[in-house]
Amino acid sequence: MTKSIAARFGRALLWLVLLALLGIAVFAWVYRQPAQGYADVATSYSARVACSCRFVAGRSLDDCAKDRLAGMELVTLSDDSDRKSVTARFPLISEATATYRKGFGCVLEEWRG
Repeated sequence: MTKSIAARFGRALLWLVLLALLGIAVFAWVYRQPAQGYADVATSYSARVACSCRFVAGRSLDDCAKDRLAGMELVTLSDDSDRKSVTARFPLISEATATYRKGFGCVLEEWRG
């Protein structure tokens, strides 16, 4: 009798885990598009603004990072002084690079989505 209860509990737990994983997968699929869009906008905006701050205004990248808008805390910035570019990354989702071009200012590089 005890073995039967343990087996039932094990099967019920397995089904519960499978349903939870299915629920997570459905949630990720439904909300993937909006999250991708927000991440693309955040990285593009951050790269462009930080590039202008860094290579037009001549400020340090650490000082430029202070200009980020609320909600963009997950976006990280890195610069390449030789190429005069700034890359913004949103972990695992999006990345954008803006490069300084004389006469044009900072221009976003083409998306490779």
